[in-house]
Amino acid sequence: MPTHARDRLIQAAQELFFAEGIRAVGVERLLTVSGVGRASFYRHFASKDDLVIEVLQGRDRTWRQWLAEAVRARGNDPLAVFDALAEEGAGGDFRGCAFINAVAEIADTDSPVRRIAAEHKRAVTEFIAGLLADAGHRDSPALAEEFVLLMDGSTVTATRERSTEPIRRAQRIARGLLARDLPA
Repeated sequence: MPTHARDRLIQAAQELFFAEGIRAVGVERLLTVSGVGRASFYRHFASKDDLVIEVLQGRDRTWRQWLAEAVRARGNDPLAVFDALAEEGAGGDFRGCAFINAVAEIADTDSPVRRIAAEHKRAVTEFIAGLLADAGHRDSPALAEEFVLLMDGSTVTATRERSTEPIRRAQRIARGLLARDLPA
């Protein structure tokens, strides 16, 4: 476990928020799990909401980097995003997408959490659009949006079913979309 209070708080929040949900985890629980005192918590974060924002911004950076590396290792094939998702979903502690989960918990449409989630999805869509464009697909922005829809839906379904099969089905659907949009 990290030795600095801020790092311990972030690590505890990452684990607890993803496993149990943002709203289900209170400050007291964060303090207990992290071993950080209340004064130290408020020295680093003005509120739990500020910690949530920090955790989601960190998750955005690490997850998108992981996805890019996983796709690159598979030859930058646009369909490899589904292989990466299936690999992630095969873990026993898979809880779906942190951003979908966060949006489901936060009703306030003006919340910074929702803005971070929207920015994350926009960046993932741009990444996939780049893969599709590099592969020669004509309508890469629209195809990328369809890929993200399939990724999000299959991730939620995989979480519910506790199986990666929905991600594989989404990959087959995406393969059909690519066949209709043959490279120019």
